[in-house]
Amino acid sequence: QVQLVESGGGLVQAGGSLRLSCAPSGSIFVINTMAWYRQAPGGQRELVAIITDGGSTNYAGSVKGRFTISRDNAKKTVYLQMNSLKPEDTAVYYCNADLKKRIGQPLQNYWGQGTQVTVSS
Repeated sequence: QVQLVESGGGLVQAGGSLRLSCAPSGSIFVINTMAWYRQAPGGQRELVAIITDGGSTNYAGSVKGRFTISRDNAKKTVYLQMNSLKPEDTAVYYCNADLKKRIGQPLQNYWGQGTQVTVSS
């Protein structure tokens, strides 16, 4: 069964950096758009960054200039490089992707289980 698996979360001091990774654990045919979302305690899940299969990117205003989303198509992996972290970045970060398990099947949307990022002041 295909699932998305995130890694790289943890505890970091304000001003520090972390890099999150996300990749499918099972065999797939193709991955299209991939994205990172986050949900702070008591908050709504919000879009952080998105990258298309062609490499076009977009960012939430709160992270633009500090975070960078990228992908490695050979590894079918998406990354989120987070620099100059602030306490308000503390949240559970979720990977999201549209993919096809097999040729001929329609695109389906998948979520990862989430990884905790905590930024101390």
